[in-house]
Amino acid sequence: MVRLDGAVETSVQLGVADVIADVVETGRTLRQAGLEVFGETILESEAILITREGAEPPPGYDIFRRRIEGVLVARSYVMMDYDIPVENVEAAVALTPGIESPTVSPLHRDGWVAVRSMVPRVGAQRLMDALWEIGARGILVTDIHACRL
Repeated sequence: MVRLDGAVETSVQLGVADVIADVVETGRTLRQAGLEVFGETILESEAILITREGAEPPPGYDIFRRRIEGVLVARSYVMMDYDIPVENVEAAVALTPGIESPTVSPLHRDGWVAVRSMVPRVGAQRLMDALWEIGARGILVTDIHACRL
């Protein structure tokens, strides 16, 4: 057994290992390296944030908790940007209301605006189709790595 750190999936291609055990969330990186999962999962785990009841939280606790919550929330949303004619903004904003409200900015092209809104990850492709149907163009979807809501 050889302990490796980092991108262990490359160790098979490099001839350093015949088999690897790796901590993965989805296995996507393994598949991209041409490897496949075999056998049963060795271990499933989860992280839990625990404090002592009635005790004063340690310094930095609230910031740490908000950061973790921000990452977890961000996994459920994407940022959607698109350009749309002004006359269709209300219909578009009805589809992409965002968390508080979308950002609507004028474009150099007369009669058009750019809209930016945080939308649920699930259903984002159908939402893009609906926006396209009402005249949106340049529709982009971007992952969100962290947020504070």
